[in-house]
Amino acid sequence: MRPTSRRTLLKAAGVGVFGLGSAAVLPLFGTGGAIQDPAKCRATDISSSDRTLVVSNWPDYIDHINKPGSTVSTFEERTGISVDYTDDVNDNAEFFAKVRNQLGSCEPIGRDMMVLTDWMAARMINLGWVQPLDASKVPNLHKNLIPSLQKRAWDPDETYHAPWQSGLTGIAYNKKLTGEVKSFEELLTRSDLKGKITLLSEMRDTMAFMIRLVGGDPEKFTDTQWHNAIDKLRGAVSDGQVRAFTGNEYIQDLEAGNIVACEAWSGDVMLAQYDNKDIQFVVPEEGLAIWADNMLVPNLAEHESNAEEWINYYYEPEVAAKLAAYVNYICPVEGAREAMEKIDPSLVDEPLIFPDKSFLANTFAFMALSEDQNRTYEGDFADVTGG
Repeated sequence: MRPTSRRTLLKAAGVGVFGLGSAAVLPLFGTGGAIQDPAKCRATDISSSDRTLVVSNWPDYIDHINKPGSTVSTFEERTGISVDYTDDVNDNAEFFAKVRNQLGSCEPIGRDMMVLTDWMAARMINLGWVQPLDASKVPNLHKNLIPSLQKRAWDPDETYHAPWQSGLTGIAYNKKLTGEVKSFEELLTRSDLKGKITLLSEMRDTMAFMIRLVGGDPEKFTDTQWHNAIDKLRGAVSDGQVRAFTGNEYIQDLEAGNIVACEAWSGDVMLAQYDNKDIQFVVPEEGLAIWADNMLVPNLAEHESNAEEWINYYYEPEVAAKLAAYVNYICPVEGAREAMEKIDPSLVDEPLIFPDKSFLANTFAFMALSEDQNRTYEGDFADVTGG
């Protein structure tokens, strides 16, 4: 059976930091009294007497939960911890809005773990809404985290976060319908692609590449470069080059032939290739945008030790490989590639799951934004895209 993509319901995950380039520590976001001290906003851990764990994650981002032999079932059998797993993180901003009043007031949210994309994870850590992990209880994290995900600027020692999965943003095209598309410059200018391409409706995804096209660095750009990038995007839209700005539905259009090329997420393309070998993923000449989703323990979680057991378990190479074989995103665990030999040998050399250094040589993140910048830039982007 074809797996389902984690990005199926993704609406607002920003481009993340993959650890290969420089990135500024995110500022506090003008939330005033919402800032907490996690040392003073913590619950008594009842993990030893209450072997339960409440997890919030994205939809379709784990192998079959209730089936015997699944990673969750095996975890429960091995540890005696009963997992209440909910796929209720459909959107970073939406989830933030759901929990901000409680976390900002040092009140519990009824969860022991939440999985959020880089920029939102960094924001919550900077607000003091996340509990530090006991390094002695997550030795596999510190032993097996792949080098390219280590030393993130916003949490360089993995004190507060543990990557769950990661992925890339690049270009996809249907080779049956068009020749290779090597760059975003081609997407925006080739006459044979006019009206047959889509870009992503996520501001950070699309604008990172627009900023590259005008000579800027997505990790550190000026307002002038931003406006030049918006103007370039506006021109492509006005010329009729862009058919639409989409979420994950671009894959259906690409498979159906409604479009021939598009901005795309790596995991979506891998899953599409199960059904259609004509769908190709390209590392653009402008480089790759990369993001990661991260496990976080919120303030006042009552089962932090149980959450740490979960993290340590998923950083076992064999467990990580089994998960990666289902979700088809970049696996953050060293040794999982070798373990994949026994699980699905066809995936061992898949660069979209186990990319090497050369594959990731030209990657970039999106600059940290203040609340004012975010409102302005999102407004500019919405003016062009009609969002």
